Amino acid sequence: MGARKQHGRVRGRRRALVWTLVSVIVLALIASSASFVAFRMDSADDLPAGVPPRPAPITATPAINPVSTQAPQPTADGVTRQIAAAARAPQLGEFTGQVSDSLTGAILWSKSPNTPRVPASNTKILTAAAALLGLPHDARLTTSVVVGSDGQVIVKGAGDPTLSAQPTRAQTFYTDPGRISDLAEQIRKSGVTVTSVAVDTSAFSGPTMDSSWSRADIAGGDIAPIESLMTDGARIDALNEYSPRVDDPAITAGEQLAKALDVDAPVRSVTAPAGARTIASVRSAPLVTRVNDMLRYSDNVLAEALGIELSVARGGPATLAGGTSAVTQTLADNKFDVADVTLRDTSGLSYRNLVPAALLDKLMASASGPTGADQPVDTKIRPMLDGLPVAGGTGTLADRFTVGENPGAGWVRAKTGTLTGVSSLTGIVQTVDGRVLSFALISGGTSPADARPALDAVAGKLRECGCR
Repeated sequence: MGARKQHGRVRGRRRALVWTLVSVIVLALIASSASFVAFRMDSADDLPAGVPPRPAPITATPAINPVSTQAPQPTADGVTRQIAAAARAPQLGEFTGQVSDSLTGAILWSKSPNTPRVPASNTKILTAAAALLGLPHDARLTTSVVVGSDGQVIVKGAGDPTLSAQPTRAQTFYTDPGRISDLAEQIRKSGVTVTSVAVDTSAFSGPTMDSSWSRADIAGGDIAPIESLMTDGARIDALNEYSPRVDDPAITAGEQLAKALDVDAPVRSVTAPAGARTIASVRSAPLVTRVNDMLRYSDNVLAEALGIELSVARGGPATLAGGTSAVTQTLADNKFDVADVTLRDTSGLSYRNLVPAALLDKLMASASGPTGADQPVDTKIRPMLDGLPVAGGTGTLADRFTVGENPGAGWVRAKTGTLTGVSSLTGIVQTVDGRVLSFALISGGTSPADARPALDAVAGKLRECGCR
């Protein structure tokens, strides 16, 4: 995909699988819900006559168990010895990083941690933390339909790209979104005779694409023009994570509503008249849910929308540039050092983003550290740990950390980042001694196909760490 995000998994993977629980990650101190590593299990044929019946399945009782504060404390020398060989792998190229003890905040290993690097999608760690710090965790976005003139109805975008055009009760890519089908049903019940559908995208302003992005990435499935009205992240195939995107998201959404209403008229872009009567509305999932969807599937469109949402909440412009400013300012307001941070976007698609590993690790250590009344920042950003993919199990780590080969499988939770020549991994791991470590690792100058396994190897070594 040229100089853009590279995907290491088969396109078209669906989330509708038959799941069986095989293990539970129990990091109570560092997580707000139980997490599962799961694999597909197909139903078996009926057993031949005479074969004893299959035993009843074991009933799993998910629980969150505290991580002991008395777990042996690793030392900096121990961690350095443990990962030394893995950290010297030539596949890592230009390598920087930092590892910390989540319980104490002590830095246990570092290599040029303050050097600004292209973080790729590890940028989303900053976006997630800032959104959780700057917005109510239960915040929702409302997409509405108002009445225009001569039978026209106008869909007013609110900046929610999770709005879905999937039919009622059909599977959706994002979690618990509002639906076009619900808007259509409310419009029908309103008694308004609809002759045409229009869209109002005035909630956002400014360019819909950053100049550092390539329009080829629209067809490539990495991004779409960021408009205040979009459905299914502007995917052409609503359930395909890597589907090509449409280049006119708002008009497409209007056409989807027109189709649901059996209206055959061109969809136009207009500005809704002030005081127009609202006849339908749907709401997004809460902020925490949307942040975790963004992290789990490294969703660039959702990341950019969250940045704009944060900017508006802070009284800033509803623009892409406003989103980047809002992220850095929110982190600075909460005492995170952003002096060496340069953000051109909030998704990580731009090569002009620069973030030091020290900040990424600090955010992870803060999110996974002990909670207390005197640590409101930790409490606010902790929910993003739920959205981090599980090594060898979920999201963008589903096909990494091969079970049986890398000891980090099931124990590492981390955000991935991949551009051509850039690979990054930021997250947490519970060691064999029960200690929780945070880490941020950034590789550059080598192929992601080589760098990603090398990064995984470093994180796997941390899992095996007694390191005393």
